[in-house]
Amino acid sequence: MTAVALLGTGIMGAAMARRLLGDGHRVTVWNRTRSRAEPLAGDGAAVAGSPAEAAAGAEVVITMLDDGETALSVMTDASPALRPGQIWAQMGTVGVASVPPLAGFAADRGLLFVDAPVQGTKQPAEQGKLVVLAAGPPDARTVLEPVFGSVGAKTLWLDEDGAGGAGTRLKLAAVSYAISLTSVVAESVALTKGLGLDPALLGDVLAGGPLDSVYRQVKMKAMLADDFEPSFAVRNAEKNTRLIHEAAEAAGIRVDVNDASGARFRRAIAQGHGDEDMAATYRASFPG
Repeated sequence: MTAVALLGTGIMGAAMARRLLGDGHRVTVWNRTRSRAEPLAGDGAAVAGSPAEAAAGAEVVITMLDDGETALSVMTDASPALRPGQIWAQMGTVGVASVPPLAGFAADRGLLFVDAPVQGTKQPAEQGKLVVLAAGPPDARTVLEPVFGSVGAKTLWLDEDGAGGAGTRLKLAAVSYAISLTSVVAESVALTKGLGLDPALLGDVLAGGPLDSVYRQVKMKAMLADDFEPSFAVRNAEKNTRLIHEAAEAAGIRVDVNDASGARFRRAIAQGHGDEDMAATYRASFPG
């Protein structure tokens, strides 16, 4: 099996590490806050004290980090252990403008750079049912096939040039759909309540019809139960709305629903709900 260094063990990174370990890969993990990586030792992971320690001897280095600046900083720290021909799979949501500097860093060190963000949240990550949106050289694909197969139900290879950021561009379009749909559900549930009705009635209207979806059911259930255990946090969703806006603006495209969703997320953060699931955008419809 493959020797993998996974840098960044937040909600998604930790779930991906467990899937890799469960399939027999040799996994070394690192996280800036070490306590967030240490529980993975119980699943069989080696916990490294630095990015360089994690990357030493790895066939594949995966970064699952918050943004491009962080990914570049962490890989710079890993530089002493990096070697030509090593594969770097950038799997976080970093934004279109961040991909060329990351690819440039990889090229300078002879790394095979693959832009491979994932579509999905905590539960699909735990189940190995993410969708991997990958762009990178053919030489990396054979090695990555079992790695991506452990964390994802499907891999879409989009391009042979990771520097072009095709994976990141498609990820932003896909996450824009999820973010906008969450905001639409939240606003409709809040409106039902505000008009003096039981919000559960809205679910009765939508269930089984052409407007229904499993995603709608999951997010509405969280809103009705006031249960916002994070699968994908408000804070991360708000960051993504900014990345989407920047990419759309550069392309000459207006993304009005995305921008309105961002405003809702910022209200929810100001209310103290930034670390809750993005379904907590529901709270942004109410004062305080």
